[in-house]
Amino acid sequence: MPTIAIVGAGPGLGLSIAKLFGGHGFQVALISRSATRLAALVADLGAAGITAAAFPADAADTAALSTALHRAAAQLGGIDVLEFSPFPGLTMIHPGDVTVDDLRPDVERLLYGAVTATQAVLPGMLRAGAGTLLFTTGGGAIDPLPMLAALNAAQAGMRNYAHNLHHTLAGRGIYAAVVAINVFIGDNPPAPGIPHAAADDIARTYWDLYTRRTAAEHVING
Repeated sequence: MPTIAIVGAGPGLGLSIAKLFGGHGFQVALISRSATRLAALVADLGAAGITAAAFPADAADTAALSTALHRAAAQLGGIDVLEFSPFPGLTMIHPGDVTVDDLRPDVERLLYGAVTATQAVLPGMLRAGAGTLLFTTGGGAIDPLPMLAALNAAQAGMRNYAHNLHHTLAGRGIYAAVVAINVFIGDNPPAPGIPHAAADDIARTYWDLYTRRTAAEHVING
């Protein structure tokens, strides 16, 4: 049975991705900071007949994240798909005011976390000659928003890394892609006129990328 590991799993998009892949016969490894939240997700997926297990870890803690993914691979028999989407929060800061200290939390969680997660699962994928790496970022990674200068810089670094993986791993059976979400995730917008999309609808993008294995990037706009 194939396994998807979701780093940054939560009750929104992460759960939707888990249910979609689980409905297609995948086991699900759930990774995020909150053990309590993970337990609720495991129960939700179990009620839907999906095999899931929780591995608490903070994406910004490289040692903990690597350990969690290795534990997941050992318990579930390997990782076939990695989906990386930790939510770093939204700290408002103008580009002219950004310092190294401002950048560090987002870079550690998004870029260092993405590299750590990839290095944890990639050797097994290379041995198998197959695997999928899916990274989630925001629209600001492509067209940055001045009020999110620190976050957008970290997102752009992760996006660049994902594109490099796409270009260099395809010949070895590994597919890598990035999803840039440029809308509010939810059934209803937080305010009139704000572009939005339901988590279940966005999740289908990940399944399409996984099955088609062609594009390096998919941008979700309103």
